Amino acid sequence: MTDIMKRKFVALEISGKNYMTWVLNSEIHLDAMGLGDAIKDKTKASTQDCAKALIFLRHHLDEGLKIEYLTFKDPLVLWNGIKERYDNLKLVTLPQARYDWAHLRYQDFKSAFEYNSAMFRITSKLKLCGDTIADYDMLEKMFTTFHASNIVLQQQYREKGFKKYSELISLFLVAEQNNDLLMRNHENRPTGSTPLPEVDEVYSYYAKRGKGHGPIRGRGCGRKQGRNFPGHWANICRVPRYLVELYQVSLKNKGSEANFVYDNEFDITHLDVTDFFERPDGKIDHLIGDGSMVKDD
Repeated sequence: MTDIMKRKFVALEISGKNYMTWVLNSEIHLDAMGLGDAIKDKTKASTQDCAKALIFLRHHLDEGLKIEYLTFKDPLVLWNGIKERYDNLKLVTLPQARYDWAHLRYQDFKSAFEYNSAMFRITSKLKLCGDTIADYDMLEKMFTTFHASNIVLQQQYREKGFKKYSELISLFLVAEQNNDLLMRNHENRPTGSTPLPEVDEVYSYYAKRGKGHGPIRGRGCGRKQGRNFPGHWANICRVPRYLVELYQVSLKNKGSEANFVYDNEFDITHLDVTDFFERPDGKIDHLIGDGSMVKDD
C-alpha cells in the first residue's frame, strides 16, 4: 500500500489496457524531472539520470511486468521494449475512437455537461492514437447534431462566429446552470403562490392558542370558558349519567383534579369537576346551553 501511494500515477497494467495514458504520464513526469532525454534515441543523458529514469519507470509498472523486464538496465531499452509490446493496442483503440466520434450527437445527451465529457473522452483517445481533432471539427460536430426542433437556435449560435469549441460549450454550460436554477426556484414556489409561514410564527400561533384559547385548554379553564360561552355546555347534556358518576368516583379515589373526555361520533367534550354540582340528595345538576341549571330527578 505504501508503494502505491508514492506513485505519481497508476502503474502500467500487465494487460496493457492503460498503456496510452501510461505513456503520456511517463513522458510528462520524466520531462518535469529533467529526465526526458533518458528515453530518447541518441540520448546525451548522464549515467545518473538514466539510472533515475529507469527507477521511475520500473516503479510505475505492474509487479508482473517488473519481473518480466527485470534484466533491463537501460531506460531507453525498457521504454522501447514496452512500446513494442503494447503499441499495437492503438490498432484496436483507434478504430473504436473513430467510430465513437462519427456517432457522437449533441441531441443524444440530456445536458451540455454530459456531451462535453463525451467529446473530450473521445478526442483524447484519438489524440493518443495520433489523430488530432481541430476546433473547427468540434464546432461543426455540435452544430450539425442539434435536435431538429432547435434548428433556429443552432443558426443563431452559428452566426456568432465562434472560433473555439471551448467558447461555445462554455456558453451552453452557463446557460444550462442558469436554467436549472430558475426551474428549481419555480418548483419551490410556483407563480402566484404565497410563501409558507415561518416555523417560529406557526409555533407562536399555536402557543398562544394553548393559553386558554381554542381546543387547547389549560388547567381549570373549562369553567371560565363556560361563563363566556354558555352555549358550549349544551354538549354536556349528552353525557350519560353513569359516566358522570364514574367520573366523580375516580376523583374521590385519586384525590386530585383531572380532565374527563367523552368521545362520540361528532364532538369531543372537555369536562372539569366544577362543571357538575352535586346536591345533598345525591342527584346531579347540569349546565345547559343558556347557562341555567337542570336538576336530575
